[in-house]
Amino acid sequence: MENLNRRDLCVLLSAFSALSTMPAGAQATAAPAPVASGAQEPVLAASHTFAWDQLPVAKNANGESRTVTHGTLASGELVEMHETTLLPGHMPHPPHQHRHSEFMMVREGTVEFNNNGAMQNVGPEGVFFAASNVLHGLKNVGETNANYFVLAIGRDTEA
Repeated sequence: MENLNRRDLCVLLSAFSALSTMPAGAQATAAPAPVASGAQEPVLAASHTFAWDQLPVAKNANGESRTVTHGTLASGELVEMHETTLLPGHMPHPPHQHRHSEFMMVREGTVEFNNNGAMQNVGPEGVFFAASNVLHGLKNVGETNANYFVLAIGRDTEA
């Protein structure tokens, strides 16, 4: 991600913005299904939309998440996007680090971003970046549910 330039960031933020305002009834073509661990990811080569009400929902003790997509871009990067609803006072998991990088955009609520031990609150429309191999974590520090999108870029292991 060291080569991310201003143009790339603008494109990325525009995509996040579009996703955060997508109506539930948006028309969609078939989106790639989530891939089992170790399986070949689909190549994301066709443009399409993702209808909010068609995204698979996984519920857990901390809230729920919706998988948007998971696959490899035609240019070779693995990408995964999901939206998480986090209950007040909850964390999705303990602080951690991994090889892939992540952009996160808060749609609703307030989360505390742990960036290698430095804490920062991020509210609606705020975006933060977790760099490769840097300890990071999230906690909903608000009194309502927090909703945020995660865009993960890259692999955790060599392909």
